[in-house]
Amino acid sequence: MSFFKNPAWLTKYVYPYATVDDIPEEVYATINQKLHKLVDFEKPEVSIVIASWNEEVNMLPTIGSLADSTTKIPFEILVVNNNSTDRTQEVLDKLYIRSCTQTIQGCGPARQMGLEQAKGKYILSADADCMYQPEWIDQMINALRPDDVAVVYGRYSFIANEQTPRWKLAIYEMMKDIMAEIRQFKRPYLNTLGMTMGYKTAQALKVGYVMRHVRGEDGRLTFDLMQFGKVVQVKSSKIRVWTGTRTLDKDGSFFNMVGSRIVKEIKRIFTYLSPLKPHDTKTS
Repeated sequence: MSFFKNPAWLTKYVYPYATVDDIPEEVYATINQKLHKLVDFEKPEVSIVIASWNEEVNMLPTIGSLADSTTKIPFEILVVNNNSTDRTQEVLDKLYIRSCTQTIQGCGPARQMGLEQAKGKYILSADADCMYQPEWIDQMINALRPDDVAVVYGRYSFIANEQTPRWKLAIYEMMKDIMAEIRQFKRPYLNTLGMTMGYKTAQALKVGYVMRHVRGEDGRLTFDLMQFGKVVQVKSSKIRVWTGTRTLDKDGSFFNMVGSRIVKEIKRIFTYLSPLKPHDTKTS
């Protein structure tokens, strides 16, 4: 984890484009040239499924970083356009990927569409505003291959900006990772996030995502998949996913954000010591 500054590799994907009109055609060409060497639309072993809603410019760093993967595993990238009202589809159409549209709003319905459309034996779930390191695919899939593993997930960090320095974010991430270790024992599904998780397509099709606009669609899927095997955390810093701070910024100041989360975790901490009873995740 980088404590005082953002990792140098991120700068490669920090594109200075505010609108789709600002994106030069050669940027698409460079990304597509790399994808042509990696992507297999006919017989992919892995489907990287990305749910996207109004991410027209944010898609480039995501796809660009995945294009620099060092994997030898044949994969496809499938982006589900979830009723975007901006020019997201225009960007997708210029990239060497597959895309489809889900008209039911919400991450659950979008990821379900991706699950149904995926061609790979394994699915890696990603987000449209994240950056992925070159070993992400290999390490996630290697952890997922054993028969007794149902779900894998990785860790993530936030990209520092002028408002929030990296050292503050690093402290928050250390606390977040400690809580993940506690939840891993009895409630690992609370740790799985759609930005960096993986599962087996056939098993996921048996249980499916929640088909309504509700938070925690990723954890709900994981809870149902635990009947097929264990949930494994991949801790390697070499596959830590990086994302912006917009989810944190909703809480106002950094200290308000940290404070509210600490209070929330203190109230819940004893519940993490026992497993949750079986229940219908689609209606709860």
